[in-house]
Amino acid sequence: MKSLAAIAGVCLLLAVPPAHAQETSELFSRRVSVAGATQAAAPTSGSARKFEITDNSFLVEEAFNQEARIFQNIASWTLSRDGAWNATFTQEWPLGGTAHQFSYTIPFSSGDGSTGIDDMLLNYRYQLWDETSGHPAIAPRVSVVLPTGNTADGFGSGAAGIQINVPFSKQFRDLYVHWNAGLTWLPRVALTDADSRRTSLTSPQIAASGIWRVTPMFNVMLEALVQFEESVEDGRRVVNERTTTIAPGFRRGWNVGDRQLMIGAALPLSVAESGWSAAALTYFSYELPFK
Repeated sequence: MKSLAAIAGVCLLLAVPPAHAQETSELFSRRVSVAGATQAAAPTSGSARKFEITDNSFLVEEAFNQEARIFQNIASWTLSRDGAWNATFTQEWPLGGTAHQFSYTIPFSSGDGSTGIDDMLLNYRYQLWDETSGHPAIAPRVSVVLPTGNTADGFGSGAAGIQINVPFSKQFRDLYVHWNAGLTWLPRVALTDADSRRTSLTSPQIAASGIWRVTPMFNVMLEALVQFEESVEDGRRVVNERTTTIAPGFRRGWNVGDRQLMIGAALPLSVAESGWSAAALTYFSYELPFK
């Protein structure tokens, strides 16, 4: 536990710029991860040049909308040490230019011998600030949570809700750092399937990551996520559990004409009051133009 806290501290320290660098990114908790899109700092030369990959984090959202006339397909799959798995498919579309973006996320999971769809997300993100030499990129997102999961089989919450996340992203030569702060609010969750009583659940989360450019199209990553998830226990009371996740990983990309292909992998380790879990995560992205 102490070593995990130390690793988390290192990852969070990566999000703090050094004193001389005044130049200053459904939902892992809900089995959803929504990525950003390609738009970074103005291109320069050497190690301070624009990152060739800025669109493919796993747990920490990046603060970049899709470029005009480019859409992206993102798929991830996570296998836990107990054999349970979850997967997501996200498709991102620019709305005109880079200021506005729409996307949707479809999550799937397995557990207790059944497989199904969890609660879907409809996402809108606004590019509030582009990244400059003086401040990070900022792109707030608001998502509608749709109760598409079958709660009788253990999928989803059974209630509509709202998810908000504010990602920040800033490049420091060959290092990109991303910060997130957000929450998921489900205002009318049933205590049990057979009970008409409802309660409100609010689950905040914070996250940070550091991404190091080893070569132009190969990055190593360290992501950290802290969630404070509310849930209904035994149909009687609301409990709040904190979960800390550390995920070292990598991503590798190829430019094929006007298309970009990306693969990646990570090893998330999560610790909560109820215990710990380890998993293997794989990632695939395909970005291409449309007319």
